[in-house]
Amino acid sequence: MFAKLFEIVNSWFENAERRRREEYLAQSADIYELEYRIRALETGAV
Repeated sequence: MFAKLFEIVNSWFENAERRRREEYLAQSADIYELEYRIRALETGAV
């Protein structure tokens, strides 16, 4: 029972984080800024 609840909550947080990253990347003005933002996410700078 707790395992299923944990799975549901974990999935919700993962989806929220993915949406946050996608919104951040979508705000890029051009390909160069997009690449910069991707690198920033990969290195944990954001």
